[in-house]
Amino acid sequence: MVRFLATFILILGVSACGRNHAPRQASGAAPSARVAVSQSSSNFDPKALAKSLFGAKRDATSQPPAPYGGYAKGCLAGGAQLPETGPTWQAMRLSRNRNWAHPDTIAFVKRLSAVAARQPGWNGLYIGDMSQPRGGPMLTGHASHQIGLDADIWMLPANNLSLSATERENISSTSMRRAKGAYVNSNWTRAHHEILKAAASDPAVARIFVFPGAKVQMCNDEKGNRAWLRKIRPWYGHHYHFHVRLNCPKGASGCIEQAPPPAGDGCADAQKWVNDILNPPPPDPNAPPPKPRREYVLADLPNQCVQVLSAR
Repeated sequence: MVRFLATFILILGVSACGRNHAPRQASGAAPSARVAVSQSSSNFDPKALAKSLFGAKRDATSQPPAPYGGYAKGCLAGGAQLPETGPTWQAMRLSRNRNWAHPDTIAFVKRLSAVAARQPGWNGLYIGDMSQPRGGPMLTGHASHQIGLDADIWMLPANNLSLSATERENISSTSMRRAKGAYVNSNWTRAHHEILKAAASDPAVARIFVFPGAKVQMCNDEKGNRAWLRKIRPWYGHHYHFHVRLNCPKGASGCIEQAPPPAGDGCADAQKWVNDILNPPPPDPNAPPPKPRREYVLADLPNQCVQVLSAR
């Protein structure tokens, strides 16, 4: 019962990462122009589905960068767009128009991709979903990624940074898991370990979600400073990509932090996840059925999100 409730609570604040590695048909890249702020906000029904309103916005605002709300219930003012291709990265699935984020996230992706480019067989990183231009709930695939501080990074080594837009729609990432996530498979390399270690060691990073077997493998392989392992959190899925979540930026008073990870390296907890995969505990007969996640309407989001929507 306790495990069920804990899991349910975590789901509310943690990514429901979509399969941004799966093949999709190309539909071209989205425009990147910024827009100016308008004071009018009367055109939006507070009972309208937030995902429909934010999913329809193709560009960011010219407001100062600011995340409002929490990772799974908020929006983003003044978002920046990750260039489709850089010296050590490519943004994938351009048709989704989800290569937007807070400028801190853009800077982090560039830093980490430069680290990845120094790994054998890697020229950088393939970047999956970050956020929509103005954040907010997405039409498909994620519960979080709403305030511009989340980024999915593919496990597939980025050895070709000249992929066309069409190729980026159809190429798939590579799964790293074996035995339903209890272990890594033969695709896992020391380079994956080093890239995740670099990401977790970055002061801007709050936590990283990856499948349990990867966390246990890193726990077993790390012989040096283990402090960074605290930020590596086992979670469902996350074997085609890992999900990086940044801390709220300094001075961002409208941003709601997630509670920090428990003290310690978290390796015993990850091993318990693995044990439960290999030997699933019997279901709790007294556990109530999980409630379906309610679709947010505009009125559910922070008040600032109306202004973010109305900005032109």
